[in-house]
Amino acid sequence: MTLVRFIGIDGTLREVDAAPGARLLEVAQADGQPLEGTCEGQMACSTCHVIVAAEDFAKLPPPSEDEEDMLDLAAGATRTSRLACQILLTSDLDQLTVRIPGEVRNMQGR
Repeated sequence: MTLVRFIGIDGTLREVDAAPGARLLEVAQADGQPLEGTCEGQMACSTCHVIVAAEDFAKLPPPSEDEEDMLDLAAGATRTSRLACQILLTSDLDQLTVRIPGEVRNMQGR
């Protein structure tokens, strides 16, 4: 299991356990985090943008060029930004902390 810590827009901390093989976007949505994922993981949008804690960023495989291109369109992107749909939680990743950006593009109006 991977312990995932979500830091909400208001600073609220939520912790959830995620099974190996789960995508971060699905874990976030199951926890009620405001990540839309409009393109359903096809890397055609940036509505699942998260900011990975600096200490955890290096634990992840580097983003692909396509992911970096989509992050260029994300509101409030930082150097540790990633798309949650592209983060696969593995058994060797014991914990991951991500912040939900203050500017969330939610096209469904939830």
